[in-house]
Amino acid sequence: MDRLFELGSEFWVAAAETLYMASLTLLIGGLGGLLLGTVLYTTRPGSLLSNRAVFNIVNVVINFFRPIPFIIFIAAVQPLSRLVIGTGIGNDALIFALSIAASFAIARIVEQNLLTVSPGAIEAARAMGAGPLRILRTVVIPEALGPLILGYTFVLVAIVDMTAMAGFIGGGGLGNFALVYGYRQFEPAITWAAVIIIVVFVQGVQFLGNWLARKVMRR
Repeated sequence: MDRLFELGSEFWVAAAETLYMASLTLLIGGLGGLLLGTVLYTTRPGSLLSNRAVFNIVNVVINFFRPIPFIIFIAAVQPLSRLVIGTGIGNDALIFALSIAASFAIARIVEQNLLTVSPGAIEAARAMGAGPLRILRTVVIPEALGPLILGYTFVLVAIVDMTAMAGFIGGGGLGNFALVYGYRQFEPAITWAAVIIIVVFVQGVQFLGNWLARKVMRR
């Protein structure tokens, strides 16, 4: 426990790094996943902007990248990370890799939740003269908003888990802190302190996500 007090400032820096990496990844990956998922939904056969070629291309790309284990994915995108952001190591490189991986995962969640919207509501909007983009904006996305919030909450929890791999490319965060100062130095108190903070953060995210989803679905 004394060792934990000695490392107090570094512990809270690691906690802040985890929050930073998870939040920025959700922002970038969330927008990318929303775009990809919406393209999948709107271009699938029989949908608002049916386009078999676009649907098949996006579908194949997502199916190709989604099954890759994240630790391998980090190594695979390092050359692209160096090209785009100028580095293949550190927190920013992890955010870059996480954002791409999250985009593909979120795309499926978005697609699946948009598909749950009642076809009757869409047909009613069409009968009133609404175009595809207006239907998407005013009917489909609002109807699926509650489940989408729950889906994004689930992804954020998964992102927090994946930030623990930052140490493999020279990054920080609570996962790396627990590994370096806890596991490798045989200090279980440090490891459990990191675990507790992560659990508290995840529980807070889950509570907020559930609350927002309930409010949206009760409107």
